[in-house]
Amino acid sequence: MNNQLMAGVSRVNITPEIGGYLYGYNPNTISDSINDDLTATAVALAYGSIRVIIVSTTVCQVNTDLSNAIRKQIGEETSIPASNVIISVTHTHSGPRTNGTKGWGDIDTEYCNAIFIPRLIEVAKEAINNLKPAKLGIGTTESLVGINRRQYGADGITLLGQNPWGYFDKTMTVLSLKGKDDTAIANIIHYGAHCTAAGNNTEISRDWAGVMIDRLEKETGAVTAFLNGAEGDVGPRLTNGGTTGNINYAMEHGAVAAQDALRAYKSIKEYHNVSLDYVTDKISLPYGPRIPLAEAEEKIKKLTNTTVNTGGLQYYFLSNVIASYKAGEIEKTHMEYQQTIIRLGQVVIIPFPFEMFSEMSIRLREYSPYTHTLCLSNTNGSMGYLPSQDQICRGGYEIEVFLHQNVQPLTNDADNHIINENLRILKAMTHSG
Repeated sequence: MNNQLMAGVSRVNITPEIGGYLYGYNPNTISDSINDDLTATAVALAYGSIRVIIVSTTVCQVNTDLSNAIRKQIGEETSIPASNVIISVTHTHSGPRTNGTKGWGDIDTEYCNAIFIPRLIEVAKEAINNLKPAKLGIGTTESLVGINRRQYGADGITLLGQNPWGYFDKTMTVLSLKGKDDTAIANIIHYGAHCTAAGNNTEISRDWAGVMIDRLEKETGAVTAFLNGAEGDVGPRLTNGGTTGNINYAMEHGAVAAQDALRAYKSIKEYHNVSLDYVTDKISLPYGPRIPLAEAEEKIKKLTNTTVNTGGLQYYFLSNVIASYKAGEIEKTHMEYQQTIIRLGQVVIIPFPFEMFSEMSIRLREYSPYTHTLCLSNTNGSMGYLPSQDQICRGGYEIEVFLHQNVQPLTNDADNHIINENLRILKAMTHSG
């Protein structure tokens, strides 16, 4: 058996044609230009018989069914288990509809079939073909690129803005993979913050993360992927005091992020040959009860917005609740999904198919037996927001979405359950370097 870490990288352009709908704000926003091309970057890793592929895509979200289908196809094309294919998004709001959510617009099936699906398969296959001996360097820094975006007013109302005393994960991590002769192979940047600096714009863009990626690539000569961390309650720390700006804000903010990424990279002192491992299991999260039928029928009558953003989502939610009662459906006890955790030396990568709140990332890193615990939002699917329990009583945009994602909402302590479920799975991992 070959006890040598192998790594390969590849990138493809996934930019849609101008004139398509953008995803993340108003469902009627149409692109009118390209500020910077969208990309998919695949990093393949191998160690002995173990192989995994991590694909970072510069879109907002990927529908869970679509994500599972792509992972299956990549698995078939590469002879790698679909569970070992990780599809993550950078969460730019200036890209095409690869998710489809009531209130935010239907999925763009034409784009997905013509560009997104075939190019993700292409980039994954190419990364596997590019495998070569590699060693790993790890650098970290404290970054203030993000800020908690759940701004509390004196009236007790929670709005999207900036909350200087709220949680956010300050740790930015750079993983650098080099060949035995110190030739650059790939970088992975991990940090958690919404890619919304551009705002409700009409330019296609990777947002602030694109500038950061390009700068680290230029300085290091290595293709660089960005994996967005716990960004559910974290926005970019813009100088206008908000969580959105315009395309110029995005480019300026990206320059700040680039300096942080470079600082993390330059803090790397040593590179080592490390082992690779993974573990796959089921995550189980408890459902709460449906709201009563009479309450759903009363609420749907009072809705004034039934199509845009949270209004459209609430209408869809209430309609489904009413339909579930009329169909005589029995309430479920738990949601389940498949989880794959990857270990690369003392780094563990933990996917979340949610927009998780930052406290969960901080807590998991504290409880984890590994030196570097990287939680990924919007990865291997899109199941909406997952707030920390203490924030649900405060309400606000993310909580409204959380409460209306499913006919039965997850329980308020779902954060505790998902942390403990992942810790349980981590215990099955080989603890070695």
